[in-house]
Amino acid sequence: MSRLTAPYRFLSLLLLLFSLLTAAASSSADEVRSLLEFKKGIRSDPLGRVLNSWNQTTPSADPTGCPGFYGVVCDDSGSVAAINLDRLGLVGDLKFFTLSGLKMLKNLSLSGNSLTGRLVPALGSMTSLQHLDLSSNQFYGPIPARINDLWALNYLNLSNNNFSSGFPSGIQNLQQLKVLDLHSNDLWGDVQDLIPELRNVEYIDLSYNGFYGSVSLDVQNLSALCNTAQYVNFSHNRLSGGFFKAESIGLFRNLKVLDLGDNEISGELPPFGSLPSLRVLLLGNNQLYGSIPEELLESSIPLQELDLSGNGFSGEKLSDLDHPCSCPVHSVNSSSLRLLNLSSNMLAGSLPSSLGTCLIVDLSRNLLSDDISIMQSWGDTLEVLELSSNKLTGSIPNLTSQFQRLSTLNLRNNSLAGVLPPLIGTYPRLSAVDLSFNEFDGPLPSSFFTSMTLTNLNLSGNHFTGTIPLQGSHTSELLVLPSYPLMESLDLSENSLTGSLPSEIANLGRLKVLNLAKNQLTGQLPKELSKLSGLEYLDISKNDFKGHIPDKLPLSLKVFNVSYNDLSGRIPENLRKFPDNSFRPGNALLIFLNGRPSENDVPAQIQERGKHQSSKSTIRIAIIVASVGAAFMIAFVLLAYYRAQLQDFRVRSGFSGQTTGRDVKVGRFSRPSLFKFHPNVDAPPTSLSFSNDHLLTSNSRSLSGPPELGTEIVEHALPGGVAASSAPTHPNLMDSHLATSGRKSSPGSPIATSPRFSETIEQPVTLDVYSPDRLAGELYFLDASLAFTAEDLSRAPAEVLGRSSHGTLYKATLDSGHMLTVKWLRVGLVKFKKEFAKEVKKIGSIRHPNVVPLRAYYWGPREQERLILADYVQGDSLALHLYETTPRRYTLLSFSQRLKVAVDVARGLLYLHERSLPHGNLKPTNILLAGSDFNAYLTDYGLYRLMTPAGTAEQILNLGALGYRAPELANTTKPIPSSKADVYAFGVILMELLTRRSAGDIISGQSGAVDLTDWVRLCDQEGRGMDCIDRDIAGGEEHSKGMDELLAISLRCILPVNERPNIRQVFEEIGSISA
Repeated sequence: MSRLTAPYRFLSLLLLLFSLLTAAASSSADEVRSLLEFKKGIRSDPLGRVLNSWNQTTPSADPTGCPGFYGVVCDDSGSVAAINLDRLGLVGDLKFFTLSGLKMLKNLSLSGNSLTGRLVPALGSMTSLQHLDLSSNQFYGPIPARINDLWALNYLNLSNNNFSSGFPSGIQNLQQLKVLDLHSNDLWGDVQDLIPELRNVEYIDLSYNGFYGSVSLDVQNLSALCNTAQYVNFSHNRLSGGFFKAESIGLFRNLKVLDLGDNEISGELPPFGSLPSLRVLLLGNNQLYGSIPEELLESSIPLQELDLSGNGFSGEKLSDLDHPCSCPVHSVNSSSLRLLNLSSNMLAGSLPSSLGTCLIVDLSRNLLSDDISIMQSWGDTLEVLELSSNKLTGSIPNLTSQFQRLSTLNLRNNSLAGVLPPLIGTYPRLSAVDLSFNEFDGPLPSSFFTSMTLTNLNLSGNHFTGTIPLQGSHTSELLVLPSYPLMESLDLSENSLTGSLPSEIANLGRLKVLNLAKNQLTGQLPKELSKLSGLEYLDISKNDFKGHIPDKLPLSLKVFNVSYNDLSGRIPENLRKFPDNSFRPGNALLIFLNGRPSENDVPAQIQERGKHQSSKSTIRIAIIVASVGAAFMIAFVLLAYYRAQLQDFRVRSGFSGQTTGRDVKVGRFSRPSLFKFHPNVDAPPTSLSFSNDHLLTSNSRSLSGPPELGTEIVEHALPGGVAASSAPTHPNLMDSHLATSGRKSSPGSPIATSPRFSETIEQPVTLDVYSPDRLAGELYFLDASLAFTAEDLSRAPAEVLGRSSHGTLYKATLDSGHMLTVKWLRVGLVKFKKEFAKEVKKIGSIRHPNVVPLRAYYWGPREQERLILADYVQGDSLALHLYETTPRRYTLLSFSQRLKVAVDVARGLLYLHERSLPHGNLKPTNILLAGSDFNAYLTDYGLYRLMTPAGTAEQILNLGALGYRAPELANTTKPIPSSKADVYAFGVILMELLTRRSAGDIISGQSGAVDLTDWVRLCDQEGRGMDCIDRDIAGGEEHSKGMDELLAISLRCILPVNERPNIRQVFEEIGSISA
């Protein structure tokens, strides 16, 4: 019997082995099928790695049967364990459910491609997955909650995609997770809910999303994260509230990097105690204030980078305001700190006595008022020193032997004086020097012009005298040098330099920018200028150069200005592309070969605009203006009569049977349902107030009028029966132009927004209307700070605020008492839903103290049902504050208040521009002033991104009619808003702040009728700056230096686009002005 058993056992083993091999082969076949299905989603493979190797015919050299596909790795049993297709340039729409057959997959890495698709809940069934990297692709949609079922996951990177919606709760299930990287998506969620769920995470990056809430949590909610976290980055979100509490921050014993920059975190920083691992602390661009904890600048914390810029630090605790500190940062004693950025705060008093071993120090844009000679105590490690826009005094000491590593020196916009040390340009690594807008005098150090490392030199706006010392560097000497000097930008404008421009300028062969304007230079222009083959910017205006313009100046020139000189002869052919104001005023003997007039034919002031205006044309303009004015008055009389008749008709007929005076008094309003409402009918009539220059409208009602006039108030309904009344009006979200007396107000007319604007006051009627109609579309929230339904919105009492080219604006009050502005967009204006949703989310991600945030949008089933919702700000527009006539609700803004408005607006624009979002519709009606401090808020920003090209063109056309459109937008058939166009509009607004004249005003003067920008420009050129300034702020006396500086900035903002500064430059310059 035993002899028969052995063969049976052997046969059983063979059968078992055969079955195992068959199962393995079947499993391998299933995995191959999954991979081939996954491959179908890849449309493009420029390197051919996947499409060429992922085939059933591809032979496998692996004895376990692992498919020989590129990027596929198997475990010892032959099962697919990893797919690694990083950075192959793949394009396609992937279906992740096709991978559900890979039961042993541990690593899926597809980063750095152009793949798209959604994450599906089936991904949660791949419980073997340990490493998931989908970063830097174009995946979109929500992150499924089942991702939290991947209990073995230790690495999750979904960064740089288009994932949106809230981050799902339940991440505490991922006990093995060490790395969580979600940066650069459209995700949101409350960090107060998310942080307690992070158990063992070492690296977490949520930056560039829409997360909100506060990090000021109790110890028990932070303890899990504190124990393990080494890298924490929550920057560029919407965090608010305070910083970590004192008892919590000390628990981060392993923390190396903490980045909470670009949020809305407020309050004072707590003591940090001892954090033995912290290397990088970045808290810039928040709303922090008070003093800077000393331990951050000591060796108790081994910090290497500290960025507290863009906050409100003053060096004083609130409890110490009675005993202010004269030195906000006494000294830097840390032996590890290499980068210190305290710029754009409110630090006043003395400079630090020591900077330790810092390499980069930025204390710019503060209120520091020390003597610059303290630099002598700062050691020799500095590489970058930024002290611009403070109140520093004294002279620069001779530190040639000290700062041997210095590469960048910026002392711009202080009150430094004296003669520069002669060897200041000999630092061996010096590449950029900016000493502009100080009080330096004496000769220019020749060492600047012989330096072989210096690339950018700006000495403008000082009192330097003497000649330009280029003679010390002759071509013959340069022959023995390894190369030309590296100088690329040289700005010596606005000094008192004399003599000629040396021919040795050609030795600066890499020069791209040369600005010598506003000096006293004489002689002929050297022909060697033509050797500067890379020159792009040349400005020698307002000197006394004579002779001919050199031939063959480089074709690379983009900006060219020789006006206000005494040049003669023919203009070289390659320079005839530049406008007349590149050559005129001045240069009376220049010869134009294209028929353009000489200076004797046209007054210099009008000639600068490049227009032919003789005395006849001036008379013609006067006749046209008079005719238009007469026509306007006739039209107004007719319209006033029409309004009186229409009002009488409405009182007698009760809105054609829709509404009676009794209905209004009892709070009822009978009207058709929501979706029969047409949002483009005229707004309700309002009372009038006039000034010589502007038509200001008010929604106020005269108490002396008939009581039935209350029925005038209601003409519109929001969706589903939202009552609409013309209550206090202001353009909280978008510009609004109310229709008055049956006539739509001029687009340029500033809008009165106060219910108390006329002498008699009546409280606006608010109608609570409950209609059976309900919103039938979808309400999408852009963050989770609000929670209400479309039905709540349909019941909300509403008040008409106004209208614009975009549509009609309402104020809606929810049952909770929260107030919103609701913009009902005009039919045919907006893009299709998918593109609209994408763009509105980008706009909705904007959160800044000077910008009114979008909160939600509604997309209805019909084309006329497109709404966007934003916060309601209790305030009035800048237009009202500037142009309101008697009786005034507000006192006139002082110069310091106007300057603050300018700073706030520039700060808000800077935030938008840094996020690649031009405002696109900047004007005084889209700037709200709120509170006793007149804090400025930008509204109506970025809406062009929601519009069709025709809608965008219409918006820009309206800007042109009002006087805020940049010239370059007028010369294209498909204009697109830009950051530089915003700067132009901002320059016009600065002029309005200074002059209290509207951009649309036509001003008569000696040179004829001109608009605001030309009038200000002419006044400045003729030295009549005082004539521009509003007498209410000039006080009848010589206006302040600050007004001159602001006027100069406004003029730079309206320069041609290639000469126009960016908003950061403008913001820094305005921020340095003292009222």
